[in-house]
Amino acid sequence: MTYYDEYKSKLRTPEEAVMAVKDGDWIDYTISQGQPVLLDAALAKRKGQLKDVNCRGYFMFEPLRIVENDPERESFTYHSWYTAGIERKYWNKGLISHIPMIYRNQSSYYQLGYCKVNVAMTAVSEMDDEGYFNLHFSCATSKPVLDAADIVIVEVNEHLPRVCGLAERRAQGIDANRIHISEVDYIVEGEHHPMVEIKSPPPTPEEVAIADFIAPEIPDRAVLQLGVGGMPNVLGEHLAKSDIKDLGCHSELITDAFYNLYEQGKLTNAHKEVYKGRSVFGICAGSQSLYDWLDENPECCGDMVSHVNDPYVIGSLSNVIAINGCVSADLYGQVCSESVGTRHISGTGGQIDFVTGAYMSPGGKAFLCMNSAYKDKEGKLHSNIHPRFTGGEIVSTPRSQTHYIVTDQGIVNLAGRTTWERAELMVSIAHPEFRDELIAEAEKQGIWKRSNKR
Repeated sequence: MTYYDEYKSKLRTPEEAVMAVKDGDWIDYTISQGQPVLLDAALAKRKGQLKDVNCRGYFMFEPLRIVENDPERESFTYHSWYTAGIERKYWNKGLISHIPMIYRNQSSYYQLGYCKVNVAMTAVSEMDDEGYFNLHFSCATSKPVLDAADIVIVEVNEHLPRVCGLAERRAQGIDANRIHISEVDYIVEGEHHPMVEIKSPPPTPEEVAIADFIAPEIPDRAVLQLGVGGMPNVLGEHLAKSDIKDLGCHSELITDAFYNLYEQGKLTNAHKEVYKGRSVFGICAGSQSLYDWLDENPECCGDMVSHVNDPYVIGSLSNVIAINGCVSADLYGQVCSESVGTRHISGTGGQIDFVTGAYMSPGGKAFLCMNSAYKDKEGKLHSNIHPRFTGGEIVSTPRSQTHYIVTDQGIVNLAGRTTWERAELMVSIAHPEFRDELIAEAEKQGIWKRSNKR
């Protein structure tokens, strides 16, 4: 039987394929552009026929029909590993739940059997001549999910590119970004929307100020990791216009910031000790120009975040500069990047992975960035630096691992600092309107010395 014959034998309509889902099943939609929109729509039509079906996924770009068609969760309950974008809106309405994780460990939850998968559904690029479907920008965690599934259904999306893998890993028998037709149970086809483009809003004055503080800390030949959010992209644009040379990319997320650096001749990967000459990433979000750049480009390689985010892999590179956004911090140096109080807004992601790995990197630095303050709907100003976390804030980076913290007011390095030194440093980058209040609270907590600066 040829691969084409096998393909035809496994071809189903979306409605036929989702009949594989039974009461009580755990299903998985994988990640972002792996979102199986045709299968999701077909499964949503089975509302009322099914009971207690649970679904995992994260970083989805399009509406989830099993959520929107079943807000009472009579048939389907969706659980997100990272509640960004549309998933955040669902969370705010009480329609979904969240799964805490450390990103580099997510694959192991499936490999060790902690996460059962009865049916896995994911969008793939068109099959190649060797019988492989490419996992494109969803290679961060998709393959372990598919390997763990009892039934695998792939949805061929005509717009998805093919992303190159790391030859060294494939030589070790680790095929992170492909699945062979022999591993697939059912295949569905159909028309899809063009790929969703994710565009950052214009930079705020605070983001520009933060970028100005970080830019002098980045040397030639640095290897960059840029996290989710507007600030990392602002910094990428800042560097693209600078005279910096020979930057590298080793990042769980690749965005337009890296494409802009490449276009300006700043991104060469020429001096990386590992994967020299190649940008390495796990997921992707950006413009169509970025997607086109990555399509079958051997200089841009996708792999699982269990490898990309491994602190020992990160630490094997020199001058890793990790830049991630956060929501708030306290005077002890604890950092929250996932919630506002108890209201969940994202997830741990790879922040702690790269905070750890960048510190292990010779010359490496990890920067956590936030506005010093914010205004509420009534226009009242609130500090993003708190005396201590007491409102249910999720600690994403513990005080014992915090390196650099940056606000629009300045930049501080907390590594090795005492509690009273930390308090002084954190007050120095707080919004001026709140500094006296924070000092008074530090005194109450016994972490302010008389010799501290005011």
